[in-house]
Amino acid sequence: MISEATKARFAKEVAKYPAEHKQSAVMACLSIVQQEQGWVSPESEKEIADYLEMPPMAVHEVTTFYNMYNQQPVGKFKLAVCTNLPCQLRDGGKALQFLEEKLGIHAGETTADGMFTLQQCECLGACADAPVMLVNDRTMCSYMSVERMTALVEGLKSAEGK
Repeated sequence: MISEATKARFAKEVAKYPAEHKQSAVMACLSIVQQEQGWVSPESEKEIADYLEMPPMAVHEVTTFYNMYNQQPVGKFKLAVCTNLPCQLRDGGKALQFLEEKLGIHAGETTADGMFTLQQCECLGACADAPVMLVNDRTMCSYMSVERMTALVEGLKSAEGK
């Protein structure tokens, strides 16, 4: 399942650590698999474990501890809305509810066209900018009013159409 090119990327990450601590590259390896496949399957976890010479359960524990790893296929655009207390106090819950209504799905679901997956997440470290969200685990969006969320969703839809 994991290609030789992927294993070459693993090797670059493993080289950053002393040989006896190669398991320290587990998060990087999980990220590489997710970048290439869109999610981390149980089979991929097993291959990472074999590569890093660690128990498969130890890899699975990392995968399930962090919400940045997708444990099932997700849409082209993953929208993660912070619902931690500071964001809740500044309309994070309302932002999530708005997106559920706009996209016609609930948190944890993907739109029928496979375009959007909506998730709630814990602290993104930008409480003063609340409500905040993360797009595809990479792009932080701050001060997400209804207008800004509408523009974001419409912009992503139109960019996909081109």
